[in-house]
Amino acid sequence: MPYEPPTHTVERSLRATTGAKVVAGVDEVGRGAWAGPVTVCAAVTGLRRPPEGLTDSKLLTPKRRTALAGELESWVTAHALGHSSPQEIDELGMTAALRLAATRALDALPVRPDAVILDGKHDYLGDPWKVRTVIKGDQSCVVVAAASVIAKVRRDAMMAELGAECADFGFGDNAGYPSPVHRAALEALGPTPYHRLSWSYLDALPRWQHLKRVRSTPEALALEAGGQLGFDF
Repeated sequence: MPYEPPTHTVERSLRATTGAKVVAGVDEVGRGAWAGPVTVCAAVTGLRRPPEGLTDSKLLTPKRRTALAGELESWVTAHALGHSSPQEIDELGMTAALRLAATRALDALPVRPDAVILDGKHDYLGDPWKVRTVIKGDQSCVVVAAASVIAKVRRDAMMAELGAECADFGFGDNAGYPSPVHRAALEALGPTPYHRLSWSYLDALPRWQHLKRVRSTPEALALEAGGQLGFDF
């Protein structure tokens, strides 16, 4: 399906209205997975023309996405990754875990951004960052699209490495997301140390329900449900 290429429109607007000189794009992957971290990439691109075919990582084939990520990592001005572990997700809830991962990514950049373009409609970063949220920013904004592709490829590679250790779970193919192979392995073998134990998939696994971590507040439970609905694979 044809799609409009991303532009620097939002970044130019931020520069003009806030005086920002360094604008980072931020996108996440892994929000809806059963296993593995949630990963955030922060990227800075400037206003240069991006590599051909750049768009939201979900619109690219795995082969094209991997090739494009290699181009992007040398094309961007700077980029950094931040992760929140399954244990941190269980303890903090998804929104706080996203904030932690994004802060880790932004803090790892060589220059602190003056403003951040965040994919989606919800600002999970907040103060002290100056944030502009953009729905479908991973399709419309160059800097967010670049972050989207790098985050997806790097997290998929991490999960493939775990797949060698946990072969029955098919992490190399499903990246920790729900799939028939993943579900069957959970039923037979139970969760690995890489699984999120507060997720409701355990409700359907009577043999392993004793391992579930129950959140103590309605807000935390709502965050979990929101995370599971946000499948991005």
